[in-house]
Order: sequence, then structure tokens, then C-alpha cells
Amino acid sequence: MFFFDLETTGVDHAKDRIIELAFIKISPDGKRETYVRRINPGIPIPPDSTAFHGIKDEDVKDSPFFKNIAHELYDWMKGCDMGGYNSSKFDLPMLAEELLRAGIHVDFTERHMIDVQQIFFKMESRTLSAAYNFYCNKQLDNAHNAEADITATLEILEAQLDKYTDLVNDVQALHNFSNPEQYVDYARRIIIKDGQAVFNFGKYKGRKVEEIFTIEPQYYDWMMQADFSLHTKQKISEIYNNMKLKKLKN
Repeated sequence: MFFFDLETTGVDHAKDRIIELAFIKISPDGKRETYVRRINPGIPIPPDSTAFHGIKDEDVKDSPFFKNIAHELYDWMKGCDMGGYNSSKFDLPMLAEELLRAGIHVDFTERHMIDVQQIFFKMESRTLSAAYNFYCNKQLDNAHNAEADITATLEILEAQLDKYTDLVNDVQALHNFSNPEQYVDYARRIIIKDGQAVFNFGKYKGRKVEEIFTIEPQYYDWMMQADFSLHTKQKISEIYNNMKLKKLKN
């Protein structure tokens, strides 16, 4: 499996871009490999974002665009389970969007995701720096540097497993513990409730997606034209096309 962290131009999955990424891949035999890159986002880095992570336009002007390393990265991470800090709500959706923009069809539903932040929040409720200090008795220097953050995240998970006897050192068990909510798309516009895909936003929040697309098919058209993430559009298209297939069979 691998653990990863991203630094970006902002927090909007649909509009913002990755400017730095760091991955640590752990093999079953314990061997560790790293993949660390600065990325040229192709858009200006806002001053507020630079104030957060310290990366400026000139720092990435000679770096590759994401599309130039996308296939290399996807091959490197292929088949691995995943982990990170707040990764299921931020890093994974952002990574999926960049891969989709590069023309790579992504589907991580067969993989497990360990979100170290969710374990931490359930047990202690603190920030990454405080978590590092609490679990590892160290100060987190160079916070918001992608490699420093993900290295600290991995150390925290190892300390959590040592500290909490009721945490099982198993990828699927940690996935279930750190991902209590089932979702369809990474932006969580659609979630799973009672085994059904339901909207998690707007006027139809809580209503079944298939029900709404049946009585108001133009809502699907609106979503496809609106400013939703590519992964959200991919998933609603899958639902919509499956509905049409079921209709043909009947």
C-alpha cells in the first residue's frame, strides 16, 4: 500500500491543481519506496495558498505538468491500497480529478483507504502537528511540506497501532474504522444510504439518485453541465447509463 499527501493551489477539486505530491509505498516485506515531485499547475498559485505551504509560482515554473507524469505515477501506484491524513475527503478526490484530466480512468472502489486523521479525530481530536507531538513526542518541523507531512502521518499511524489495543493492524479493518460514511463520488455529492445512492446536497438531499433521474431527467443534464468535479460526473453517468440499460432489458 502507499501513503500520500498533496499540496495544491486551493481546495476546490474541480478548479484547483496539484503543485507538490509525496508518496511512500510500503511493500509486504516492509520495503519502502518514495515518489516525490513538484508539479507546474498551469495556473497561478494564489498568495493565500503560498502563505499556507510556502510554494510560489517561480518554485514550480520548470516542473512538469501533471499530465506529463500521470501515467508514470498511475503505473507506480497501481493495485495498491491507500492511506493519508484527511486523504479520503481532500487528497484522494484531488488526485482522481488530476488523473481524469490526464485521460486516465480511475476507480479506486476496490482499494482500501486508511484515513489517519479520522482515527485521530475519533481518538483524540487534534491537528496533524498536535497528533505528531501527542503520538510521537516530536515537533513537526516544515509542516505543509508534502514529504514532511506524509512522513509524519505514517509515523502517527504506527504509533496509533502501538497505543490503541482495539485498533487492528489490518488494511481493511483500518479502512472501515477511518471511513464510516459510504460514498459514491470522492466529493461526497452522492452517498450510500440503506444500500442506495442518494444525493448529499441541494434540494434533493436525501433523495435517491435513480428516483430523481427518473422523474426529472433534466437534473442529470444540469449536473453534467454544472461545475461539479469530473469524478462526480463520471459516477452519475454510470448510474444514469445503468438505469437506461435496465429499462432496455425490461
